[in-house]
Amino acid sequence: MCRASLPFSATWKLYLERNSRCNVFRRIGTAGSTWWSPQCAAVRQGIVDMMHRALREPEVKSVVICGQDGKFCGGADIREFGAKMSGPPLVPMIHMIEAAAKPVVAAIEGVALGGGLELALSCHYRIAHSKARLGLPEVTLGLLPGAGGTQRLPRLIGVPAALELITTGRHVTAAEALQLGIVDEVTDQNAVDAAVKFAQSVEGKSLDARRIGTFPCPRPPDLDAVFEKVMKEVRRSARGAIAPVTCVQAVHAAVTLPYAKGMERERELFSTLFTSGQARALQYYFFAQRAVSRWSTPSGARWDTSKPRPVRKAAVIGLGTMGRGISVSLAQAGFSVVAVETQEKQLLEAKQAVSGMLERDAKRRGAPLAHGNIKYSCSLKAAADVDLVIEAVFEDMALKKAIFRQLSAICKPGTFLCSNTSALDIDELASQTQSPELVVGMHFFAPAHVMKLLEVVYGPRSSPEAVATAMQMGKKIGKVSVAVGNCRGFVGNRMLKPYLEQAFFLLEEGATPEQVDQVLEEFGFPMGVFKVSDLSGLDVGWKVRKADGLVVPDSTGKSARIQGGRRYSPLGDLLCEQGRFGQKTGRGWYQYDKPGGRVAKSDPWLHRFLEEYRARHGLVARRIDQQEVLERCLYALINEGFQILQDGIAAGPEDIDVIYVLGYGWPRHRGGPMFFADMVGLDKVLDRLERYHQLHPDVPGLKPCSLLRKLAAGGCPPIHRWREVIQKPHSQL
Repeated sequence: MCRASLPFSATWKLYLERNSRCNVFRRIGTAGSTWWSPQCAAVRQGIVDMMHRALREPEVKSVVICGQDGKFCGGADIREFGAKMSGPPLVPMIHMIEAAAKPVVAAIEGVALGGGLELALSCHYRIAHSKARLGLPEVTLGLLPGAGGTQRLPRLIGVPAALELITTGRHVTAAEALQLGIVDEVTDQNAVDAAVKFAQSVEGKSLDARRIGTFPCPRPPDLDAVFEKVMKEVRRSARGAIAPVTCVQAVHAAVTLPYAKGMERERELFSTLFTSGQARALQYYFFAQRAVSRWSTPSGARWDTSKPRPVRKAAVIGLGTMGRGISVSLAQAGFSVVAVETQEKQLLEAKQAVSGMLERDAKRRGAPLAHGNIKYSCSLKAAADVDLVIEAVFEDMALKKAIFRQLSAICKPGTFLCSNTSALDIDELASQTQSPELVVGMHFFAPAHVMKLLEVVYGPRSSPEAVATAMQMGKKIGKVSVAVGNCRGFVGNRMLKPYLEQAFFLLEEGATPEQVDQVLEEFGFPMGVFKVSDLSGLDVGWKVRKADGLVVPDSTGKSARIQGGRRYSPLGDLLCEQGRFGQKTGRGWYQYDKPGGRVAKSDPWLHRFLEEYRARHGLVARRIDQQEVLERCLYALINEGFQILQDGIAAGPEDIDVIYVLGYGWPRHRGGPMFFADMVGLDKVLDRLERYHQLHPDVPGLKPCSLLRKLAAGGCPPIHRWREVIQKPHSQL
């Protein structure tokens, strides 16, 4: 992910360092942020002035460009995108450096990302510290490298490697950069000192072979076939995102056009992306992911006034799939972990599984094993001296309440008690303890050691310190933590319910699982709703519905389709009664080659089943177009999101959008469900919901939320102004 930078100070100091062999300019800023940006006018002006002076003065033999405070350059400040640019243009500045008659060496410490790497590529040599990271992450912001990155990098390291880095935005280590040929030398010492020494060694040498823009771009013999294959792969992985595809087109220009023409093509493609809705969505999401750390609650607790308590030792109770993943996450982050599983057989299985997960991860990252951080036990008493407990047993309220009662009696005073629940009432769990203010929810997403999202759920009695501690702990284990209020399903699963309902209703009315899934996947979801259901297991939802009293024995009568005065679809219940639980049984909404199979295939039995179901209930199948599938599924979900904002369960739309992108596969290039509503137009979303609710008055989820109505009536303010209405209910904007 591209880092945002702050404007650098307009004050510059240039130090001329004389020694017996050469003179080296070092660019040092007197003030500013850790991350400086070549897009910043003051930075560009400083570099241009430095280069002019260096080239003009005969005693200067070479130039070293370095960053400040151990950071070379973090790339552009995306908050300046769209603003009127002042100062020297970036591309001519880069060309001037490359054309310099004296050696220019980049001393890369910390990071060289985006425009920072493009600047480094214009230098004749690049020296990197061993801990530096390099990359061109513009694609993650809906853009492409716009200062020659798509033209220079393939000339330097070849087309396949350049395509992979540019289309993914992946960061590489200094070691990999050296292997690829991006840098000339890696050092464990001070990179600036090493660059100075290197500059001294190359003074007076010809630079003709060091100007990357003059290199011929390696041309694969089967050029068309190579790019056709790459484009096909990129389109599949991009799932509708246009920036990766456009990056391929820009690299193609590097291979097929002279450098100057390739630069023109890069600029044209960059301009197209710059004004796109996808770039706007990705840049919104970039800031949204950072905004969620500035959490607040309706009671007035805030991120900047609530101090977390240090946690050194944590316990995980229950070592099923989720508990194992949580234990791995904690151990990898350096926490001392007590892993508790009361069933001895399951404890042994969990120990082996966790060890395997840690070994695979250590091998992948080249890091030491974290086995020593985990102690296993079959007794809850092992958690007596920990600072924080994460309960991760089955989603059963009675079982969880019993465990919380025991933990409250066993644990030392002040221990935070957290539940990895996806929907249950945190306040009810807290009521079982002696200190309800120490109880919060920590809703991990499976697999817990991989998924980046963590919902931190505060109840009405959760203390600010407890929320702050859980949020901080999530950050330490590499999660994006989002603070949410206590209600059934919290944010993510609460919004998922109307989305799933609409998918079921569409099947009743004439759609097929394949049709619904195709529409959602074309929108950008990695998997459609019915494929996801098969993957997670139909029996999971069935168990919840039975606990809620929604599953009736006679599923053929009228009562089967009406529950609690509202429309209900028993389709999932009926499949479960047939033993069709999804991938685990080889049959669900789709059929699979065998139990545990992964390739979903259309199932003729399922189609006959739907026809018989409709006939039994007097339903006449009709043609349902793609627009209706998309609008009913997405707008029902979005409508619930507005209700969540109105209820104060989420503090702002950014919280919801981050949860859905990271936890539920919402396509990042569409910003999140609430941003998508803003892009579509709140008035249009309102109009379509009203129409669908008129057609289906027995579906409350389609009745527009009053907050949506208020925002639409107020002129559809942009998303960054919604909080004004949420926080001030009587605001007229």
